[in-house]
Amino acid sequence: MTLPHLPADAPALPPPPAAPAVQGQGHGRPKQPPLTRVWRGRPDDPRWARPALLGLLLVVALGYLWNLSASGYANSFYSAAVQAGSQSWKAMFFGSLDSANAITVDKPPASLWPMALSVRIFGLSSWAILVPQVLMGVATAGVLYAAVRRRFSAAAGLLTVAAFALTPVAALMFRFNNPDALLALLMTVTVYCVLRGMENGRTKWLVWAGVAVGLAFLAKTLQAFLILPPLAVLYAVFAPGRPLKRIGQLLLSGLAMVVAGGWWVAVVELWPASSRPYIGGSQNNSFLELTFGYNGLGRINGEETGSVGGGGGGMGGGSQWGETGIDRMFNSEIGSQISWLLPAALLLLVAGVVVTWKARRTDTARAAFLAWGGSLVMTMVVFSFMAGIFHQYYTVALAPYAAALVGMGASVLWEERARFTASAALGVTVAVTAIWSYVLLNRTPDYVPWLRWAILVGGVAAGLGIAVAGRLNRQLALGAAGVGLVAALAGPAAYTISTLDTGHSGSIVTAGPAGASMMGGRGGGPGGGEGGMRGGGMQPPGQGQQNGQGQQPGQGQQGGGMGQPPTGGMPGQGQNQGQNQGQNQGQNQGQNQGTGNGKQQGGTGTMPGGAGMGERGGAGGGGMGGLLNGAQVSAKAKALVEKNADDYTWAAAAIGSQNAASYQLSTGKPVMAIGGFNGSDPSPTLAQFKSYVEDGKIHYFIGGGMGGMGGGSGSASKIQSWVEKNYTKVTVGSATFYDLTQPKS
Repeated sequence: MTLPHLPADAPALPPPPAAPAVQGQGHGRPKQPPLTRVWRGRPDDPRWARPALLGLLLVVALGYLWNLSASGYANSFYSAAVQAGSQSWKAMFFGSLDSANAITVDKPPASLWPMALSVRIFGLSSWAILVPQVLMGVATAGVLYAAVRRRFSAAAGLLTVAAFALTPVAALMFRFNNPDALLALLMTVTVYCVLRGMENGRTKWLVWAGVAVGLAFLAKTLQAFLILPPLAVLYAVFAPGRPLKRIGQLLLSGLAMVVAGGWWVAVVELWPASSRPYIGGSQNNSFLELTFGYNGLGRINGEETGSVGGGGGGMGGGSQWGETGIDRMFNSEIGSQISWLLPAALLLLVAGVVVTWKARRTDTARAAFLAWGGSLVMTMVVFSFMAGIFHQYYTVALAPYAAALVGMGASVLWEERARFTASAALGVTVAVTAIWSYVLLNRTPDYVPWLRWAILVGGVAAGLGIAVAGRLNRQLALGAAGVGLVAALAGPAAYTISTLDTGHSGSIVTAGPAGASMMGGRGGGPGGGEGGMRGGGMQPPGQGQQNGQGQQPGQGQQGGGMGQPPTGGMPGQGQNQGQNQGQNQGQNQGQNQGTGNGKQQGGTGTMPGGAGMGERGGAGGGGMGGLLNGAQVSAKAKALVEKNADDYTWAAAAIGSQNAASYQLSTGKPVMAIGGFNGSDPSPTLAQFKSYVEDGKIHYFIGGGMGGMGGGSGSASKIQSWVEKNYTKVTVGSATFYDLTQPKS
């Protein structure tokens, strides 16, 4: 539909085509049978539109399911909590790391619930854990189409879905078990509900938007609130109805948000601490402290007690989590994950607002640009300047917003192409996108080297053709548009294919081929940049499980300090010598068995204090002593932990969640994670641990681990010292255990 410049006193644009009357509920149109509506869509849709949508969603689903089990248990930290939730309803409710409920994950548990239910139904496996995440990706794509199609063409909706699905970080995180998948889905639903409310001012849509935000809070706490300011201002200014009514609706939406997200918080805070698990990530066993400290302001200013390195904030525009600044989303750390279409999204946001600027206050097309654009800009700004913990995969939150702007903006400018200003703006957007794709692809020059040149030449040529599309015949104009579309999407599509073809495991993962994301900002970042843990990670039985002790020869060469390259490796890459032979591809040659293809892309992040992450040691722990990747558990170690495990509350205890998770996933028995994720939480205290041992609740203490990092209480180090001093050491391969039923004589 054409969106001309409208005078301020012009009548409102016609209602969106999805209004009830258009759906066959009025004006004499017969009501369609349900199956017909699913296949045919709305009566005013082109006949190809709904089949094309269903086909595209099927392609997205199949693509995201491809090679899914190669990631094994993905992030063992969350997989252990999923396993615990499948065994204990109490553990599921709190998000406990083990079914005996020692400590929780450092996030609220909503993202764990779908996976835990899946494992409860289908049993523990990579597929049971990760398929719910894939379904969230397909659902996000469907909601995006529905939101865009209500005001724009079917082609705009389909382009939105394609742009979203081909974003590399989306292909990564909707196949991974971190909370970000559910968060992105619920944020997309929030924008959809707000836009529905702006069509007719109905309160129920604002209430549903509040519910979606509340549930998103239970997925990843305060990140869910980032888009609230632009959406609230948008509704207050541009929604239909009297000002007081709009304010009242926003207050009701806020109340719905508090109820949807606050009920769980209230239960946890009121529940006696002695009969619930310790709140992981907090220093005072308080979810509110976790929310506003470690997961809240600490992420902004970098002062995160209990985090890796103990906080400390950024220095001079940088931090231990990479360089901050307005260009952060485009730099070598982040750009390849999300920024392929960000320039286009921002340009098309401006163009869309200009085209609709003179429309009436309640115009829904302008509202759509402002809703998606405001959400994108607000989230980008916060991500760009936050000095605390920040990982590349957080940027999946931007993918739906950018995709919607690309779909809507390109559609509007194409329909307005008879005006040279519109066609020129679209041509410039295509050319800029192609040039930026060339820049991103040039950062990995050995990856499909011809592609960047093809995109550059084809994109610039298509941009010139589109700029004069209004003067071309229809066939030539469509040809230029087709070439431009391919050029714009070819770069992210190539990185997405690479992502789908590679397994990912550990706590910090990135999309694209090896070397696509160089963490470190200034000077390569802490620990020499990218960690090179490609090939590690916990695997379910029969799905690419590593043999023996999980040892890989010639690994763990560490950078000596900030920005120093690992010994014998490429700068910032943490090269695993002898295994990856300089390519850092992460294929564990000759060691993978079962159905998985063995290609694993592990963590890529940075560690403070010069601790590079090329480390993949023995069964005692993975990278950084098991901080970011768990241990590889040998058959003998598994048998030892399983021995008489049902006689104890915890079969074993280990410092740090990843080490504990590895043994728990391998044996199916609860393993206590001393100190939570980093080993820095004061749970249990030494006195509590001694009491557990005296009562015969813990069988083994697993040696190794980081001994507590991040400026916490130091309980983990005290426990480790006490155990080593008083109990018998048992060595199984390269793993060290202490039998807590056998004190030294």
